[in-house]
Amino acid sequence: MKLLHASDFHLDSPFRQLDEGKAMTRRRELRELPARLAKLAVEEGVDLVLLPGDLFDGERVYPETVEALAEALASIPAPVFIAPGNHDHCRPGSPYLTARWPENVHIFTRREMESVELSELNCVIHGCAFTENHREDDPLAGFAAPDDGKLHLFCVHGEVGKEGRYGPIDPRSLALSGANYVALGHVHAGTGLQFEGNTPWAYPGCPEGRGFDELGEKGCLIVTVEKGKTEAEFRPVSGRRYRIERVEANSFRESLPAELSPDLVRIILTGESENTPDLDGLTALAQPHFFHVELRDETTLPESLWARQEEDSLTGLFLREMSRQLESADDEQRAQLLLATRFGLAALEGREDIRP
Repeated sequence: MKLLHASDFHLDSPFRQLDEGKAMTRRRELRELPARLAKLAVEEGVDLVLLPGDLFDGERVYPETVEALAEALASIPAPVFIAPGNHDHCRPGSPYLTARWPENVHIFTRREMESVELSELNCVIHGCAFTENHREDDPLAGFAAPDDGKLHLFCVHGEVGKEGRYGPIDPRSLALSGANYVALGHVHAGTGLQFEGNTPWAYPGCPEGRGFDELGEKGCLIVTVEKGKTEAEFRPVSGRRYRIERVEANSFRESLPAELSPDLVRIILTGESENTPDLDGLTALAQPHFFHVELRDETTLPESLWARQEEDSLTGLFLREMSRQLESADDEQRAQLLLATRFGLAALEGREDIRP
């Protein structure tokens, strides 16, 4: 059996870190994601699609988003199973209960595990739903598939671990589940195929990044399941990527791409700089080269300047104290201390205010 496993679409995400126009563009592009996944399902000839939750980002869901998702799922010539998660939990008024869904779509609506047999595929799909935006109990606790010669697939939203607020799944529950594959949702970083005892399981990760904590290529899994053997392959489907690039401040202009990049990029300036880089000016210079760009300053003071801490002067005393504090600082404190050092030197030596 061949299946497509995807989760955590977070449709209708607000994209608050972007300006209004780009946020609207990203929401529209995210709304197109289910159609891309449906196209992949058709191209791969899958027998089944498992979507374990957080397909919507929250309780506010636009009608056109529900319509786009339903239309995409209807185009897949295979059964589709959805297990609502903590963001799109199955509550009164949820689109999972109020919208019209295609006949090939089955939505788990109870917090207890349910089972649906697909006799034509000789398999049984087991799943459950979040009915609130959190649950502290293990959704697999005490549940196991029978050893009856059929393939048993689980579609569940939760976090693997003994404790948590979002359906903590004890690894022992996975090991004792009797599943031929457990399709999980919730974790946005894909895991690849994992095993707990003889039970194969995986998180596909989110299919589209939505921030700089979700870097790189995103997608879904194409999973092949048979008795005693399960394989999973990653398939990229994201339209844009979030990237973090480290660039020497002195070669910033040369680092900009010649053609417009579709990506969302955070550029971290590195190297030595006596004064604070003009982040606003450099951002304006970089904007035409990326869909979205933001800059962070991690430049350091020149070694020659730090050498002045040996001076028998107020400047030397100041630099010695700042150097002492920097030794035990974390990254956030270090950035603030370096900025304070620049301000202090400017004040001590009568230079123009260096604030950007």
